[in-house]
Amino acid sequence: MSEVAVIGAGPAGLMAAEVLAGAGHRVTIYEAKPSPARKFLMAGKSGLNFTRDEPPARFAANYDAPWLGPILAVFGPAEVMAWARGLGIELFTGSTGRVFPVEMKGSPLLRAWLRRLDGLGVQLQRRWRWTGWQGEALRFETPEGVRLVTPAATFLALGGASWPQLGSDATWVPWLQEKGVEVAPFRPANMGFTVAWSAHMAPHFGAPVKGVALEAAGRVSRGEWVLTARGIEGGGVYALSALVRDGAALTLDLAPDRGLAEVTGRLARPRGADTVANWLRKTLHLDPLKLALLQEWGRPLPAAPDKLARLIKALPVQHQGPRPIAEAISSAGGISAASLTEALELSALPGTFAVGEMLDWEAPTGGYLITACLATARHAAGAAAANLR
Repeated sequence: MSEVAVIGAGPAGLMAAEVLAGAGHRVTIYEAKPSPARKFLMAGKSGLNFTRDEPPARFAANYDAPWLGPILAVFGPAEVMAWARGLGIELFTGSTGRVFPVEMKGSPLLRAWLRRLDGLGVQLQRRWRWTGWQGEALRFETPEGVRLVTPAATFLALGGASWPQLGSDATWVPWLQEKGVEVAPFRPANMGFTVAWSAHMAPHFGAPVKGVALEAAGRVSRGEWVLTARGIEGGGVYALSALVRDGAALTLDLAPDRGLAEVTGRLARPRGADTVANWLRKTLHLDPLKLALLQEWGRPLPAAPDKLARLIKALPVQHQGPRPIAEAISSAGGISAASLTEALELSALPGTFAVGEMLDWEAPTGGYLITACLATARHAAGAAAANLR
C-alpha cells in the first residue's frame, strides 16, 4: 500500500480519498478548517442540489471545458445518484430535473460519507493548513507546529476562489505557478451584479422577481431572481452571469408571454384619466415590482406606443458589473488543461494531481458544479490508484 495525501476535505477531496482507500492505499486528508466540507454544507442549507437528471449529452453541454466530456460520461448524473443511494440517501427529482436528498440537507449525506471513509481507514487531520513545499515535502502549519509530509502521491482539492471564508481562498496559486503550473486568473461565476438603486427601490429589496425573462447574447432565462440593497442575484441571473460578465448586454422582458405586436396594440388604446402606472397595470397586468423596474431603468418613458412596447420587451438592465468573487457561488479560472495529463496529474509535478474547482472549467448552478467535482476526483483517483499499485 502507498501513502497518499489529499489536501482539502470538500466533495472532490472526499471522493478522491474514497476511491484511493477503496483501492487499498493509506489515505490521509489534510483540512485547514476545524471541520470538513464547509462550503458543501453551506450550499445545502437551502436544499442540496447535487446533480441534475438529464441525458448525458445535454448535461455535458453545460460545461465550457470539452475535456470534461469523457470524464462526465463515466461518472455523470446517473452514477452520482447511484453513489448517493449507496450511502443510504433517499433522493427525489424536481420538476426542472434537479436532484435533491429527500431531507434537503447536506449534513446527513456528509455524515454517511465520513462513516464510509472511516470504515476504509481514511485519516482526517483537521486544522492542518498546507503552505506549499519545503524541499520535496509538503509543508503544513498545524496546532502542534510545522509538520512535513512526503507521500507517494498528492491530491490537491483546494477549491476555487469563491467563499474564501469557508476555505477556498486560492492561496495556492503562486506556489503552483512557481513550479511551472499554468493557472488562469480566477473570476466570479454564478454571481449577482451591482446596481446603484435610486431611493424609491428600497421597499422592494428582498422581493423575488417572477414572471419576467432576462436575455443576454440570445440566451433567455425565465428563472426567479431577487433585488437586494447591493444589486440583483438569484438563479435567473446566475444562468446568464457568465455572458454578462464577459461583456454581453443584459435586458429584461417584463411581458414575456406577450409578443411585441400585442404589447404595442394594447398600449395604443386610450389611457384616459389613469396615471401611467395604473394604465400599465390594467393594460399589461404589470405588478408594482415590474412597474418599479420599468421606472428605474426606463425613465423617461417614451410616449409612443411602439417605443414603449420595445422598452417593456427589452428593458436595459443598468448594472455596475459583477459582485466580488468572495460573494460568488463559484469561480471561473484555475489550473489550465495544458498543465494536466489526461489523468489530471500536474505535468510539472509528477505524482501530484488536481481535482474539483481548482481546475479551469465553468458551469451554471443546478447540480453541475458538485457533479464535476466528484467526477474529476473519481477519474484522477482511479488512474492514480492503478499506477501506485
